[in-house]
Amino acid sequence: MSIRAWWKGIWPPFGAVVLLLVMWQLATCFFQIEDWILPSPARIAQEAEKSYTSLLGHTWATLKLTLSGFGIGAATGLIVAGVLHYIPFLRRALYPLLILSQNIPLIALGPLLIIWFGFGLLSKLIVIVLVCFFPITVAALGGLAGTDRVMMNYMQMIGATRGQIFWKLELPYSLPAVFSGLKIAATYSIMGAIIAEWISSSEGLGYYMLLQQSAFRTDRMFVAIMIVIAFSLIMFSLIVLLEKWCVRWQNDSTSNSKGGIDRA
Repeated sequence: MSIRAWWKGIWPPFGAVVLLLVMWQLATCFFQIEDWILPSPARIAQEAEKSYTSLLGHTWATLKLTLSGFGIGAATGLIVAGVLHYIPFLRRALYPLLILSQNIPLIALGPLLIIWFGFGLLSKLIVIVLVCFFPITVAALGGLAGTDRVMMNYMQMIGATRGQIFWKLELPYSLPAVFSGLKIAATYSIMGAIIAEWISSSEGLGYYMLLQQSAFRTDRMFVAIMIVIAFSLIMFSLIVLLEKWCVRWQNDSTSNSKGGIDRA
């Protein structure tokens, strides 16, 4: 992608963010809003610079927790999807339970996890895994079920085994759907880490936000929120790049199809 094309795609959201910040700054100055109610963007930037050293440790703790939970959640979601796809009876039996599991509020489940697994790392990882695995499982199941039936029948006719059909046809076809689930789970994993740190932690951005809330330091709360947003965008972008690399065959086939249509 050329710089011109990249800028053409990025400037509308970039301009909207800049406009929002300018309006925010003007509104806080014009209405003389107190910092503890709604700090201005300039005030938040100043506080971010002053709190840099204390935030670094909390940020690193949240990052480690998020990446660990996301990795385990992604692996769990893919394994569950593969098993449920391979055994249709289990899918019919367990799929409603998977949906029900997402209706349990994590804030209510958190204290139970602490009772069962203690205040350590395990209870926090379980919270993130519960948040991450569901979108990946649902997306992967949809992708596996959407395999091209013509190609499926052809491979069955030539005597391909169940394993060959899965690895050479169903899995490649499901990758776009799987990456859609991974992108959702990547953003959810940050939220799961923050909730887990609210429930039980002595470090991390969630713990930092609780401390600042009790002290009415709204500016520091916004600094932590900005870091969480930056994490979400970075993780989402990394998944998009990985998707482009893993499913480049789809982009190539799309380009070829367009080329064929243009030539026609």
